[in-house]
Amino acid sequence: MVTWDRVCDLVSVLPEVEQGTSYGTPTCKIRGKLFVRLLEDGDRVAIFTHEREALVAAAPQTFTVPAHYVNYPMVVVALDTVDPVELSELLAESWRIRAPKRLAASLPR
Repeated sequence: MVTWDRVCDLVSVLPEVEQGTSYGTPTCKIRGKLFVRLLEDGDRVAIFTHEREALVAAAPQTFTVPAHYVNYPMVVVALDTVDPVELSELLAESWRIRAPKRLAASLPR
């Protein structure tokens, strides 16, 4: 199972990542903009993605869209079932979505 500490390790390679809180839970931000948030249950994270529908269709046990996130380009990821390599790629995508364009362009794909 992936833990929040592992999520933090995965994002630590991305430029200018800051740790903080949002709604009382830990987050990682890029220049003050949240890109991953640990949810209250401690077992799931919310991230930004352009692949939400595909992720949910491919692995509904891992990826969900609770009502709170329907109007946001976000997906909730179950840490106990997500593949760590896939999560690393999704975290980088979330970072790119939220980072300023010039900074996002500096990160190799």
